[in-house]
Amino acid sequence: MRIVSLVPSQTELLFDLGLGDRIVGVTKFCVHPEHARKTRLVIGGTKKFDIDRIASLKPDLIIGNKEENYEEGIDYLRQRYPVWMSDILTLEDALGMIKSVALLTGTELKGHALVREINESFAGPPAFSNTRAIYLMWYNPWMGAASGTFISHIMERVGLSNVLAHRERYPELVQYEITDLKPDLVLLSSEPFPFKEKHEQEIRHLLPKAKIMQVDGEMFSWYGSRLRMAPAYFNSLAY
Repeated sequence: MRIVSLVPSQTELLFDLGLGDRIVGVTKFCVHPEHARKTRLVIGGTKKFDIDRIASLKPDLIIGNKEENYEEGIDYLRQRYPVWMSDILTLEDALGMIKSVALLTGTELKGHALVREINESFAGPPAFSNTRAIYLMWYNPWMGAASGTFISHIMERVGLSNVLAHRERYPELVQYEITDLKPDLVLLSSEPFPFKEKHEQEIRHLLPKAKIMQVDGEMFSWYGSRLRMAPAYFNSLAY
């Protein structure tokens, strides 16, 4: 089986399932494991992949995600290759995806072991205690994670009350909206926008009483095997 992965978190999962020798193509955003982009053909980005490069790989299976990939490109690929897509909004969806990918690739034992490990890591008490928080991921315009997103679900799972829960998906926000939300905690994600000290200072001006933290976006948004490490990371933020 020759596999092309169009999603970074699922690329990492495939490697952790022991399928590294079957992976022939990855995206430029597939940064884990570190050697993936150096030893496999890079087929472009998640939103704009190179159809010709994919064709040159003669894939037996392409793995993507409804949110991270674009519909037109996926529809084109589906007419030519076997394509499997995930659609993930919750931790339960993520665990189901891991089981499905493991079943699809004949790695059920490793998949079930991984799911068990993730479940055990999330079994403890939440890191936070109903802390009002906002998760910001883009600048100019400001954008945050609202309801109907995996990020918001993970926030709630670890005890963060998302002040954008009344909005949907990834709304754009103007300054007065951020001020009016009055979060106690502001999370500035490391991806997709690279927040710097100047952005933190701008938020501090809007929310002088809030605690502001620059956080690892992968821990909040990657829904593959990296979930094993997420609860320990959230606990480190809370202390």
